[in-house]
Amino acid sequence: MVLFDLLLATSAVLPFQVQGDAITQALGGLTGDATRGRALVASRPQGLCLLCHAAPIPEERQQGNLGPDLAGVGQRLSAGQLRLRLVAPQVLNPQTVMPAYYRAGPDAGLQRVAKEFDGKPVLDAQQIEDIVAYLRTLQ
Repeated sequence: MVLFDLLLATSAVLPFQVQGDAITQALGGLTGDATRGRALVASRPQGLCLLCHAAPIPEERQQGNLGPDLAGVGQRLSAGQLRLRLVAPQVLNPQTVMPAYYRAGPDAGLQRVAKEFDGKPVLDAQQIEDIVAYLRTLQ
C-alpha cells in the first residue's frame, strides 16, 4: 500500500491511497454523477478525454485513437482501477502518455504552467469522481 499525501495548502488535491492497481476509496468520500462525468469526457476544453480516446458519444464526431477505446471500460475495470488511471497513471506505467489529471504543485513535474493554473490539478476531486461514475456505466 502506497500513501500519496498531496494535500496542498490550498486543499486543491486531497490525499489518496493506492492499493495494488487501484485507488479504492472515492476522493474526499465524494459520490460521482455519471451525467456530469459524460459531459466532462465529451468536453474538449476541460476533460480532453476524446483527444486520445474514442467513447460511445456519437454526437462528438472527432475522437482519438491513441488511447484505448472507452466503450466497455466499465466492464473491464473497477471504479478504483479507473480512478488510479485518472489520478496517477504513472504508478501503473511510468512511460505512459496518459496525463495525471489530479496532480499539482512542485512535485507534479509540470513545467511552464500559467500562473492562474499553478498549484491546481486539471480536474478536481468531484470531477474525477464524476468521470469514474460515467466510465462505470460503459458496460
